Amino acid sequence: MRKALRWLLAFTVFIGTLSTAGAATAADASGSQDIKDRLLSIPGMSLIEEKPYPGYRYFVLNFTQPVDHRHPEAGTFQQRITVLHKDVSRPTVFYTSGYNVSTNPSRREPTQIVDGNQVSLEYRYFTPSRPAPADWSKLDIWQAASDQHRVFQALKPLYTHNWIATGGSKGGMTATYYERFYPRDMDGVVAYVAPNDVVNDEDSAYDRFFASVGTKECRDKLNAVQREALVRREPLERKYAAYAADNGYTFTTIGSLDRAYEAVVLDYVWGFWQYSLLADCDKIPANAATATDDEIWNSVDEISGFSAYTDQGLQTYTPYYYQAGTQLGAPTIGFPHIEKQYIRYGYQPPRNFVPREIPMRFQPWAMRDVDTWVRHNARHMLFVYGQNDPWGSERFRVDKGAKDSYVLTAPGLNHGANVAGLVPAQKELATARILDWAGLGQQASAARPLAKFDSRLDVRDVEREPALRP
Repeated sequence: MRKALRWLLAFTVFIGTLSTAGAATAADASGSQDIKDRLLSIPGMSLIEEKPYPGYRYFVLNFTQPVDHRHPEAGTFQQRITVLHKDVSRPTVFYTSGYNVSTNPSRREPTQIVDGNQVSLEYRYFTPSRPAPADWSKLDIWQAASDQHRVFQALKPLYTHNWIATGGSKGGMTATYYERFYPRDMDGVVAYVAPNDVVNDEDSAYDRFFASVGTKECRDKLNAVQREALVRREPLERKYAAYAADNGYTFTTIGSLDRAYEAVVLDYVWGFWQYSLLADCDKIPANAATATDDEIWNSVDEISGFSAYTDQGLQTYTPYYYQAGTQLGAPTIGFPHIEKQYIRYGYQPPRNFVPREIPMRFQPWAMRDVDTWVRHNARHMLFVYGQNDPWGSERFRVDKGAKDSYVLTAPGLNHGANVAGLVPAQKELATARILDWAGLGQQASAARPLAKFDSRLDVRDVEREPALRP
């Protein structure tokens, strides 16, 4: 009976996909159906809201997904997506940040380059796109890639032209994993600043990065403030306790205020290079030893954020830490400029940031599999990194088996590196390849974005995540 039910549910999903294709194709052919009606005719799609934006239609939607793509009969959940619709005759960019989806219209760099539509997906288990109750064993990179695959299958009959997957940081990782598991879906992938932690216990690349990044003067200033914050642990933790009490912050998940304080301080140097530029070193206290407690506190708070490791700060990011501790891996670095007596915990593992009732077990083969696949099988993939971004210390690479795939580095840039920040020859190459993958080869010779820059739509700021998160 169970096998029969499973077959029936799988057959129903299959028939729904076929009927969606037929309905969308008919609508395209007649041109008589409004785009909102076409979207809502897709089985499992429902409207949350539509927001106006000049030149586009923008929809926030829910899409019904199986909790377990291997066993669709085991239950479903509602996953948020957004559609920035320009025209069904244009290419489509499939974007995810790897975290929550923004419900305000925005346009990622590839979308501007190809002057296309944009579909954005909220990563599974980030609320409200979380099954209830949550079976955390179903939060893995294959299940998430299968979410994208089903969204693509549902929308491809409507948006019939070429598709490009993209994302920054964890979103760049997500776009890469999607390509690994469903390599026939996308016509190209543009992955920005995507970490690639192949061997979780080998992190010496990060130590080498922090020994040479920027200038010695800047490194020395940052290291001194970080050390001083630990030297002054007692008075600054009193300040932290008052800050937590004033804001209702608690520390149950990480275990104590002391653990949270050290975690914030140890993120300081990493956080600076992830989100700041070399020119921002002028804002760092020039002499940490003579700086006031408030100056040390404010500098650490501005860069690391003292709310990050509170229960309230961690709650949103439980899905990320779960994945870091089960598949993605997490960095560990040394602190040669700080005496051992000042460091009690060091970089804490992801297990410390996930509620204890959620079981976790690390799968060391997951990232090795993706890395091997990318190096030998990448097709139409572009990886963009920032020279001064610590996450780029362990990055994706392409070998001889890869075809029409590239790894490029933007000089002097941080975790917000993009195609626009590449040197001219590489910028021209990357833009031309994106246009070609989008099916716009006739425009590739000019190698420039087809849509004019829009300061409201075209987000160029770093996608900032508090604490040590990609």
